[in-house]
Amino acid sequence: MRSERLKLSLLSFIFNFEFLKPKATTLAENIFPHFDQMISREFREHKLGQRSKVIWLTGLSGSGKSTIGLGLEKRLFQENFYAQLLDGDNIRSGINKNLGFSEADRKENIRRIAEIAKLYLSSGIITINSFISPTAETRNIAKEIVGDADFLEIYINAPMATCESRDVKGLYKKARAGEIQGFTGVNQAYEEPENPALELRTDLLSVDEAVDKLFIFLKKHIILP
Repeated sequence: MRSERLKLSLLSFIFNFEFLKPKATTLAENIFPHFDQMISREFREHKLGQRSKVIWLTGLSGSGKSTIGLGLEKRLFQENFYAQLLDGDNIRSGINKNLGFSEADRKENIRRIAEIAKLYLSSGIITINSFISPTAETRNIAKEIVGDADFLEIYINAPMATCESRDVKGLYKKARAGEIQGFTGVNQAYEEPENPALELRTDLLSVDEAVDKLFIFLKKHIILP
């Protein structure tokens, strides 16, 4: 009988001890962002004299995304706007150099880029994002992070034959030879945007014409009221 009472007392002590022990928490539960204490986006925009937006250039390799992105960045600078180009190869040589081209890595690539663009957006800076982003799902990941009101999807459209004839990097040739797997347009489909904010047919426009058309379209979105 005495041993039973001792056993019950011991169990009661263990239960109470475990109950009183502080619960372990994850690192995520100990993160406290200070976004609400930072200088507001609106204040920064007024200081810079512009409205920040995320311009998302999507299209096949060779369609002209990078070329138009570079041209637009220079044009905006000439017109006294502050903009930053985020280009696929540049990003993959830096912050995303640890990512490959699996489906999961491609999604993570876009997620990181969108988060970077969102930080620029909060800083009052216009970002020009030049990425194939071949599926509606990946583009929607970016749009959800940035916010629909600030995300301008621009379809840089050129027929496959035109893109392949340009092939400045020799990527289509390598993909056709089987040296590159999962290459968009050859052995991976590209899903055309259903309702882009603007479509530029780069097989019908010169670089300067495409940049002019894009800049004129953007003015109503980036000029302060």
